[in-house]
Amino acid sequence: MVPTTHKLLATDTAIHIEQDDPPRSPKDILPTMYDLPSEDPEEPGLPDEFHDLQPQLLSRTLSLSGYSRENCFTASDLNLYYTVRHPLWHKRPDWFLVVDVPRLYEQRDLRRSYVLWQEGNPPTVVVEFLSPGTEAEDLGRFYDETVRGSEDEVPSPAASVVGSNGDNQATKPKPPGKFEVYETQLRVPYYFVYSRFTQRLRYFKLEGRQYQEQPLNSEAPLVWLTDLEIGLGIWQGEFEGVTAAWLRWCDQEGNWLLTDTEQAQQQVEQAQAQLLQAAQNLLATGMELEQVAQILSLSAAQVETLCSLD
Repeated sequence: MVPTTHKLLATDTAIHIEQDDPPRSPKDILPTMYDLPSEDPEEPGLPDEFHDLQPQLLSRTLSLSGYSRENCFTASDLNLYYTVRHPLWHKRPDWFLVVDVPRLYEQRDLRRSYVLWQEGNPPTVVVEFLSPGTEAEDLGRFYDETVRGSEDEVPSPAASVVGSNGDNQATKPKPPGKFEVYETQLRVPYYFVYSRFTQRLRYFKLEGRQYQEQPLNSEAPLVWLTDLEIGLGIWQGEFEGVTAAWLRWCDQEGNWLLTDTEQAQQQVEQAQAQLLQAAQNLLATGMELEQVAQILSLSAAQVETLCSLD
């Protein structure tokens, strides 16, 4: 049997493959994340700092009771390759979650991209953050046409191009928009769109073959995802030195889940509170300050400082 080879064409959306007979599975013959480009030269960077900080907060407050940190994967602005028919077509969700996959690619390497035919599992949650000009693609048929920009800014899928020799050439196949890909190809169960400008969260749930927009609760959690046992809400607070209205995970009672930094700080405060209580209890028995310090493995000055914090 002649080994199967694949070849990437940088100027096309197709990959030419010498096929075996009988055909092998796409996972065996199509490119892996090592073969596919991890950057898009037409999208050189993030549109603003919010698109960097907000995904961090979502990942750092995510806590799933049914999944460990080692068998789920979160990413932001990472190429997601989704169709074997056009292996170079991809989307770059602002944030997404996949469950039941190893944290590391093949349990050994950081991912350069997420390649569906290699990984097997599509995202369970996708979140997009609206920026000027992205509303139509992010919201699909739910986009309000009355606020749409000039039709001249939206290229027609049936448009033709003129080649260098002056002849008309058929346009290359045009990838579908994000909303369509998430709904019909990836079939992401939970899709969220958030605008930091209006502080509006929109929630689309896959019901049957289509997304249906869901009403939000009146208070946190604005959305409760029963399958994942986690809620999502809008938290007004400070993250990485910036006070804003952030998307943040919470429990069913609306208690905000903590970041790793907040958990560490909470542990320090709890330990300090326990020491304070122990010192106060010992001093209440009439014990001398030096004796209390010796029992708690502290200096007398530390015990005095601890008690002064009460």
